[in-house]
Amino acid sequence: MKHNKLTTWILGGIALLVLPFILQYFGNAWVRIADLALLYVMLALGLNIVVGYAGLLDLGYVAFYAVGAYLFALMASPHLSDTFAAFAAMFPNGLHTSLWLVIPLALLVAAGTGVLLGIPVLKLRGDYLAIVTLGFGEIIRIFLNNLDHPVNLTNGPKGVGQIDSVKIFGLNLGKQYELFGFDVNSVTLYYYLFLALVIVTIVICYRLQDSRIGRAWMAIREDEIAAKAMGINTRNMKLLAFGMGASFGGVSGAMFAAFQGFVSPESFSLMESVMIVAMVVLGGIGHIPGVILGAVLLSALPEVLRYVAGPLQAMTDGRLDAAILRQLLIALAMIIVMLLRPRGLWPSPEHGKSLEQKS
Repeated sequence: MKHNKLTTWILGGIALLVLPFILQYFGNAWVRIADLALLYVMLALGLNIVVGYAGLLDLGYVAFYAVGAYLFALMASPHLSDTFAAFAAMFPNGLHTSLWLVIPLALLVAAGTGVLLGIPVLKLRGDYLAIVTLGFGEIIRIFLNNLDHPVNLTNGPKGVGQIDSVKIFGLNLGKQYELFGFDVNSVTLYYYLFLALVIVTIVICYRLQDSRIGRAWMAIREDEIAAKAMGINTRNMKLLAFGMGASFGGVSGAMFAAFQGFVSPESFSLMESVMIVAMVVLGGIGHIPGVILGAVLLSALPEVLRYVAGPLQAMTDGRLDAAILRQLLIALAMIIVMLLRPRGLWPSPEHGKSLEQKS
């Protein structure tokens, strides 16, 4: 049994390593879809800590994604040097920050933002918590959209461009390289970076799930009053859940900015938050493999449906917009799945935790 499991893991690992080269054969657009799917896996796993483990419904999760993205955009683009003379005097060539500084900084700043959100909503739960977090997500987007006057910090709706690509050990991920006669494109190099970050995220999530902190979160999710009576500090645990979940959003946001080379407030709309929540719910709340499956399906599905929406639009003589049709097909697919599988596509074998089951 163990031998079969090990073989499955090895074959799965090889498949993930080879996948971008297979997709590259059909075009870079498919590798790009895989890259964005990995970023959404990170986002969904981060939100799963808040929603799946601690049972706190967060509809403003995209705000942490935006914080990470804009942090990297300001630290790795000429925007600050071009806008502020004092900054240009200190850094005449601009601030081109290393990846090894960006990831911890994005993690800390996003975690701090998550804790700041958590402090005023500690007493709230259910629908009220959802409404407040939704408002928080929209406030961040509106701030980013309007912080171009009187001080131009975010460049407003025009966004921040000319963002540096990631450089690791002298390897520029924004360039194309040749390896054993194969062309390794920029999107393929980013795929391996995102895959490494996703693996680290999965390991952290599994360790958290089986830790005392993870069990405390699940106790709060099942019954907060009982958890409090058992001596769990629910206030600190909730803040920790918000902070930990937000940190993954910040890192994935920073990677998104490096990958795109451009960020604008349009990328962080309410629809993005809803989609991330849908990934967690559709895959299976609190179950890591299910959340990964939900994230991959919902991030790749719109792109795959692009090829279905085109012919359907042609059949209706162009009366139906392809983008609206794609959203309609996604919504329909989600409704069918939720009716047939109300606990998600790959739910947790047992919602609760017990030592007997673990042994």
